[in-house]
Amino acid sequence: MGSPRANLTLAHSADRPSRDLHPPVAIIDIGSNSVRLVAYDGLSRAPTPLYNEKVLCGLGRNVLTTGRLNEDAVARALTALGRFRVLCDTMRVGRVFVLATAAARDAENGPDFLRAAEAACGQEIQLLSGRREAELSAMGVISGFHAPNGVVGDMGGGSLELVDVRGTVVGQGVTMPLGGLALQDLSGGSIKKAAKIVREHMRKAEPQLETLRGRTFYAVGGTWRALARLHQAARGYPVHVMHGYSVEPTDEMSFLQIVEQTEVGLLQDVDTISEARRPLLAYGAVVLEEIIRVGRPREIAISASGVREGLLFEQLDRDTRLTDPLLASAAEFNALRARSPRHGEELIAWTDRFVTTLDGPETADERRLRHAGCLLSDVGWRAHPDYRDEQSIAAIQNAAFVGVDHPGRAYLALSVSLRHSGLAPEKANPILRTVAGPRLFERARLLGALLRVAFPISAGMDGALTRAPLVVEDGRVTLRMPQDWAALASDRLLNRVRGLGRVVGLDGRIEMCGGAD
Repeated sequence: MGSPRANLTLAHSADRPSRDLHPPVAIIDIGSNSVRLVAYDGLSRAPTPLYNEKVLCGLGRNVLTTGRLNEDAVARALTALGRFRVLCDTMRVGRVFVLATAAARDAENGPDFLRAAEAACGQEIQLLSGRREAELSAMGVISGFHAPNGVVGDMGGGSLELVDVRGTVVGQGVTMPLGGLALQDLSGGSIKKAAKIVREHMRKAEPQLETLRGRTFYAVGGTWRALARLHQAARGYPVHVMHGYSVEPTDEMSFLQIVEQTEVGLLQDVDTISEARRPLLAYGAVVLEEIIRVGRPREIAISASGVREGLLFEQLDRDTRLTDPLLASAAEFNALRARSPRHGEELIAWTDRFVTTLDGPETADERRLRHAGCLLSDVGWRAHPDYRDEQSIAAIQNAAFVGVDHPGRAYLALSVSLRHSGLAPEKANPILRTVAGPRLFERARLLGALLRVAFPISAGMDGALTRAPLVVEDGRVTLRMPQDWAALASDRLLNRVRGLGRVVGLDGRIEMCGGAD
């Protein structure tokens, strides 16, 4: 117990929550197309999935014409639920929520299925009404986006829910039988007939769609995520994370029309989509095209957060709900991966002080991104020095963050990467630079420059930065250090201070002072 390794382990363990105090929580979602289990690492503002498995059972296939759940689909669903029960026991899940939606709600043999399903999974099942489903979808978007403003559309296999959302306020929702399987059933497999059915039903959604103009449409559901994946392939888009991927309506309309008119097997990268979902792509395109035509949104944003995440969000207390989801995710990364988690927190205050002395405004969203970047600044420290920039990019670009769009995600990856590789623009990852855009790229260079000054002072450990304030004063970037740290004021550190100065167009210097600031 007296070895350095043991002491290091104990010090880091003290900063991390015990799994016994925060047991995993799981949701089983019995949908019209798929039955899915998602287990999360705990109930928190930004829970991370521990395990995710779906079985495409097709419970909702032909329900609207036959009135019944197909026996083969029921058998597949019950088998999946039995498997999920064992998996939850294996993961020692503390609480399991089981939800059922349109197929079980609409079928005449739905009650019989639910009784058998409860026996299979060993849990009580919540049968959601259409309005309740819309509410939870909206809360899922609130949990996954920073200050959302628009209309949430959740397209499942059996139904489509639309509901207005503004910040944390959820409006009244509407549900329609416009899920992929339902449309395939009602239209007899005709895309033209499906388009007519969609137009007729969308009249019910006029109160929601009338408010959409100039705002964001948040697309929830597996079919729309699959369409987004194909859209990324068609564009050659480099960031494959679905959540927060956004497109302009005019670009999306052209793509949707291609999907509707092209044989599904000929679509680029369609082999990345499961065979069971491919026939539903055209129906998803028809619904989204009508929403764009009538609602005229400013953008379409893909949400990986929906009913399941909304249900978890609902379990949180009010103060936790108001926590920024990006900063919550970044704080967890910091606790798990940094040499000293408190150092990331000190970086926030240290960079705050510097930025307040700069000319030129920092927006509220840029500030929260900078804070997240500080918390993520040491995620690559275990890698070989030659690969820390690449490892940092891989960890941040592909992390299961919420509350951040793709330009913001690129900013975070670039900031930490530039800390390791240097500040020359040509050293930056060109793909991420394009995704971030000019403004956020320059903000990433600024944070990268700040980090390049901070780490030679602190060695990534807490307690040092409070003694070495960095400010803009008398037209120069000035790093103040106490006399007893004179040995740290090397040419290497001075060059980094001057490098920061060049980023902001000023000279840089180190000033030794009598003691702590």
